[in-house]
Amino acid sequence: MRRLLVCAILALCLPAAGTAGTGGTVQVVRVTAFYYPWYGTSARDGSYQHWSQDGHAPPDNIASSYYPARGLYSSSNRLVVAAQMDEIQAAGIDEIAVSWWGRGSPEDRRLPVVLQAARADGIAVAIHLEPYPGRTVASIVSDVAYLKTWGITTFYVYRALDLPIADWQAAQPALHAGGATLFAQTAMVGAAKAAGFDGVYTYDIVTYGGGMFGRLCEEAHRLHLLCAPSVGPGYDARRGDGDPRLKPRRNGATYDRMWRAAITAGADRVTITSFNEWHEGTQIEPAAPGWRGRYHYLSYDGAWGLHGIDAEYAYLFRTRYWSDVFRKTVASQEKTSASTTSAGVTPRS
Repeated sequence: MRRLLVCAILALCLPAAGTAGTGGTVQVVRVTAFYYPWYGTSARDGSYQHWSQDGHAPPDNIASSYYPARGLYSSSNRLVVAAQMDEIQAAGIDEIAVSWWGRGSPEDRRLPVVLQAARADGIAVAIHLEPYPGRTVASIVSDVAYLKTWGITTFYVYRALDLPIADWQAAQPALHAGGATLFAQTAMVGAAKAAGFDGVYTYDIVTYGGGMFGRLCEEAHRLHLLCAPSVGPGYDARRGDGDPRLKPRRNGATYDRMWRAAITAGADRVTITSFNEWHEGTQIEPAAPGWRGRYHYLSYDGAWGLHGIDAEYAYLFRTRYWSDVFRKTVASQEKTSASTTSAGVTPRS
């Protein structure tokens, strides 16, 4: 029923694409969204997890400036995760990068639920390797080997260059054994190349705005790395962790500007910060407007001129729009490149 509602609202459910490890054709990933499976509720998990961080007291008072349209949810609820994957797939997102905090963490225990739901919708699953306590390059080698047993071969390493480049260099044979693609979260492209990464992404949409995407991708391509700049709708973590910095959504203009910058820069893939990082206010997951008890929450009302339930889904609508524009742009560029090569002219790199 939830899938029918999502399809009706977005009016464009895609056929499920094959993904590596599912027996279908290998999916070409163009759009990735960072996904957080760390939420819990008292009814399902014994206590509120993450909704209550920084001293907040759910269900009315939560650690976010926005309130989810589906209400406070548990990431261990298979029905919730399946509904989220329906929304992600309908929005034209090819891959989720799942926040992962080490073996035995709540995110690790919930990974099978996420994998099952994502693959049912033809969504590829990557891992966002977070800076868990005691993380080293050696522990990441072990992590990657373990996660490959789940059929996962793409890894986004947050704050990768906090760890020594020499350790990354020594670990590359083990990390790439059996096939793997690793992205470093950094704008220091030369360092990522020296460390042996396959590509770079930025994640932080406050520090890394669209104005630097051109330089990032030009340098990445010159060094034969993949460029996956991160776009996002805005940033507001005041209720999440007290960070006073703001990046206003401007009724959708912030999201549009970052998408245009990524496409113009010649990105190989676009990463979205985020599908559901509610604490930092970067989520594109549907949000409901108004008051919860005596607490007021922001909404998407007015984004791209939308109101009511359409506004709740505004960022999923727009993600599908930009995903389609990006794919068409890449296809056109590839066609032009192929025509130029067949004519005997070597394209500039």
